[in-house]
Amino acid sequence: MARKGIAVYPGSFDPITNGHIDIVQRALRVFDHVIVAIATNRAKDGSLFTVAERVAMIGEVFKGLGSRVKVDSFDDLLVNYTAKVGANVIIRGLRAVSDFEYEFQMATMNRGLKPDVETFFMMTGESYFYISSHLVKEVVSLGGDVSGLVPKSVLRRLQKKIKSS
Repeated sequence: MARKGIAVYPGSFDPITNGHIDIVQRALRVFDHVIVAIATNRAKDGSLFTVAERVAMIGEVFKGLGSRVKVDSFDDLLVNYTAKVGANVIIRGLRAVSDFEYEFQMATMNRGLKPDVETFFMMTGESYFYISSHLVKEVVSLGGDVSGLVPKSVLRRLQKKIKSS
């Protein structure tokens, strides 16, 4: 299959997990470029990591892919952000059936706002369907081992951040 265009993969990525990484790597089989876009919402932000810390972590994870993966953040409507960066595809990962209803609502709203922007749903790999950033943070805060769920560089930052909280 020929790759084409730019896709935006939005999320909080607080922190990025191996499930997120799997989605990006698989999306690169279809798209020339993927922008991992950290969504910021000051009204709802209870993030452990700052946006700058998340940008640094994600950049480190994907540094070997060069310009094919870009890390950015936005605090606008997602469809406005996609237009700003010249993308016409939004990537969304689905872990379980419970994700679908929310994601379907968001995709329908986005399509109503910008009909030329498509949502590309990707099922999370079977090894990662139970992983969420929230669960990873909770397990680490309780002293659990998440070494198989996040990259080593992210794990070090996560343990340090939790320890200093």
